[in-house]
Amino acid sequence: MRCTTLLALLLGVMIYVGLGALVFSTLEKPKEREAYENLRETRAAIVQNNSCVSEVEFNRLFKSVVSAVEAGLDANSLSATFSTRWDIASAFFFCGTIITTIGFGNLSPRTWPGQLFCVCYALVGIPMFGILLAGVSDHMGTVLRRAVAKIETLFLKRKVRQTTVRVISAVLSILIGCLIFLAVPTVVFQEVEEWSFIESLYFVVITLTTVGFGDFVPGGREGGVFKLLVLLWIVFGLAYFASILTMIGNWLRVLSKRTRAEVNISSVKGHKFIIPEIKTDLLSPSPVALPQDFIPPLYSANAPGCKLLDYFGENLAYIDESSDTPSDCVLPAALQEKRRRPRKPRRKISKIRRLSREHPPAKRPTPSPDSSHSENQSDTTTKL
Repeated sequence: MRCTTLLALLLGVMIYVGLGALVFSTLEKPKEREAYENLRETRAAIVQNNSCVSEVEFNRLFKSVVSAVEAGLDANSLSATFSTRWDIASAFFFCGTIITTIGFGNLSPRTWPGQLFCVCYALVGIPMFGILLAGVSDHMGTVLRRAVAKIETLFLKRKVRQTTVRVISAVLSILIGCLIFLAVPTVVFQEVEEWSFIESLYFVVITLTTVGFGDFVPGGREGGVFKLLVLLWIVFGLAYFASILTMIGNWLRVLSKRTRAEVNISSVKGHKFIIPEIKTDLLSPSPVALPQDFIPPLYSANAPGCKLLDYFGENLAYIDESSDTPSDCVLPAALQEKRRRPRKPRRKISKIRRLSREHPPAKRPTPSPDSSHSENQSDTTTKL
C-alpha cells in the first residue's frame, strides 16, 4: 500500500472516529446529567428527612456501595446470606469471555494473584481459541459453499444469468446466517432476560463484534446451562462473522485486481502501450531477434468468451483464496498460443560420430623399410 493511500485511509478513520465521538457525546450527555440530578435530589431528600444522617456520612455510604459494586457485588440481591458471583458457571463463562477477547467487564479479578493468572491464561487461551475459530469458520465456509452451489444449480437449470445467480445465492446465504445468529438469539434474549428488542439486538451485535461493553450480560436469571449455550452461540457466531468478513475481503481483492486489468485494457485501446521486457533463455538455441517496434499481441475484452467485470456480483459468493486471478474467462482455442517446448540443441560431436560410422576414413599404407631405403638413395643421386 502506498504512503499516500495509507495517509488517506488514516485520515478517513480519524474523521470517522471524530464523527462518532460527536454523535455519542450529543446523545449520551443528557442521560448522564439526568442521573446526576436524580442522585443530588435523593441525597438532599435523605439528609432532610433524617436529621441524624449528615451529608458526609451519606457520601461515605455512597462510596462504599460503589466500591462493593465494582468488586462484583450485585446491589439488587442484598440479603442476609452471602452469595458469590464466582461460582463454577460464572467462572466458566468468564473464562470464555477471556479467550474470545470479548471481556464484558461485569466480572473481573480483583486480587493480584487472580490478575496475574488472568494474564497467563489469556496469553495461552487466545491463540488456542484463534486456531479453533479458524477451523470452525473453514468448515462453516465449506458448508455454505455447498449450499450456495446447490442454489446456483437450481437457478441455472432455469437459464438464469450466472451473475444474477451468484448475487442471489450470496444474498440468501448472508440472510440465512443473519437469521440464525442474529434474529433468533435476539428473540431468545428478549424472552429469557426480559430485555427490550433494541437491548437484545444491541447485546447480540456488540457481542459478536467482540466489543463487549458489559452493560448487558446474559445468565443473570438462569443457571449454568444457559451460560454454556450462550458461550457455544458466541463461538459459532464469531466463526460465521469471520467467514463473512473473509468473503468480503476476498471479493474486494478480486474486484481491485480486475479493475486494474480493465484499466490496462482501456489503456491499450487508447494506444498507450507498455512493452514488457523480453527475457530469453541462454540455454535455448538461437533466440529469435525481434524488431524494436514489435508490440506483443493483446486481446481485447470484446473477444468471444471474455467478459468485462460485472461491478457487483461477479464471483461474489464465497471467493476462495485461489481465485484472485484478473479474470475467470478463458480465451477460445483459436486465440490461444500454443506453447512449444524448446528443442534441445543438436550436438556437433554426435553428428561427427554418426558420419564417421557411416563413412569410415581410408587407412594410409604403412611404408616398408626397403622402400624407405630406396627413396633415400634416389634422393642422394638427384643431389649429385
